[in-house]
Amino acid sequence: MELSERKKQILRAVVENYIQTAEPVGSKAIVAAAGLKVSSATIRNEMAELENLGYLEQPHTSAGRIPSPKGYRLYVNELMEEHRLTMQEAQKINDALNLKMREMDQVMTEAGKIISQLTRYPTFSLTTGSRKATITRYDLLMVEESAFIAVLMTDGQQVRNKLFRLPTPLSNPQLQLLSTLLNTSFTGLTLEELGPALERVASHAGEEAYGLIQLVVSFAMEVLEGLEANVVHTAGLPTLLAHPEYQSLERAEPIMNFLTEMEEGAKFPVLQNDKVKILIGPENVADELKDSSVIMASYDIGGGMQGVIGVVGPTRMNYADLAARLSYFADGLSRMFGKPENEIPPPGAMEPEDDKEE
Repeated sequence: MELSERKKQILRAVVENYIQTAEPVGSKAIVAAAGLKVSSATIRNEMAELENLGYLEQPHTSAGRIPSPKGYRLYVNELMEEHRLTMQEAQKINDALNLKMREMDQVMTEAGKIISQLTRYPTFSLTTGSRKATITRYDLLMVEESAFIAVLMTDGQQVRNKLFRLPTPLSNPQLQLLSTLLNTSFTGLTLEELGPALERVASHAGEEAYGLIQLVVSFAMEVLEGLEANVVHTAGLPTLLAHPEYQSLERAEPIMNFLTEMEEGAKFPVLQNDKVKILIGPENVADELKDSSVIMASYDIGGGMQGVIGVVGPTRMNYADLAARLSYFADGLSRMFGKPENEIPPPGAMEPEDDKEE
């Protein structure tokens, strides 16, 4: 059934009032908020019809109404106005993105913290292993006679290093020879290709040389295996308790446990064609999130890899504001990974809605 324009105005007023107050919304508040020139009795009748249609719910007999998941979905799809970031909001995000962070793990940990601070909701960041990573360079650094550090650079510009201690001394010329062999025979290979390459070298390398090669290549295989797996970082879990819906530990604990268990990240869908995705209540796959909403934005890591950053909170979230912040932050991450030598454009490059912070 197509809703009348008046019903849509009333639904929008209920959603936006409830977002601000977390309290059921009555007819008098709607008259003031929606600017409708009708009586409170007419508003009550319209709200009753919206409830019958499944767009509103009445938590108590004498209380006002609150939006249902169906009501939130209509609001997000048709009634929500696009939020444009203020200069101050954009500046905060740009300042954060201009931090010189090289390790992807560090980037995603910091990104989660920043988004949680900006939104006051728990956040998650997910990187997907949708492509086959390779090692592009090996650097071996002598520490002492029987120890060296292997530094590996991937085609996604991630850097990993490990200290190796040996039972016998190793000369610097030997270490340089090992480095040359690794860069000649074990770069540009996927995880599946490194094993056979190692077997081929074993057929003509001496036992001692092969032992050293195997040490470093095994480390390279561990690195690539980790990059091809889905990795989830979470931040800001205690912020959940600041919202009225989760002040009961019974309500908050399942969600906090869900976000803490990293393997549960697989239940977050990877965005395909959507830049921003909003899942409301029952639309979420995980049972723990059936009474909550998730807002996600995707970004490109490069080389066919994709990441997702999102927030989890009550269905009462300010969807327009949060979607705008996440989208802008995700665009910044895409630029960071795509062109690491360039800084994020200054906020003056975008047209602000106003200069007033919320």
